[in-house]
Amino acid sequence: MEQKKIDRINELARLAKQRELTAEETAERQALRAEYIAAFRGNLSAQLESIVIVDKDGNRIKPKRNGKES
Repeated sequence: MEQKKIDRINELARLAKQRELTAEETAERQALRAEYIAAFRGNLSAQLESIVIVDKDGNRIKPKRNGKES
């Protein structure tokens, strides 16, 4: 997610503490938050997919996902 959008989320959060947001600002904040959460989940998923566990014998094991191997 672009830093410009994150800055806008923070700006809207500050405004919400000072005054009530307009309907347009509230809708913008919801859309930006949804985009941020989707990006966060995507990054976390990619990070988890790259994890490999090395057992005591040096074997590299890929953790299973949802009961299935990835």
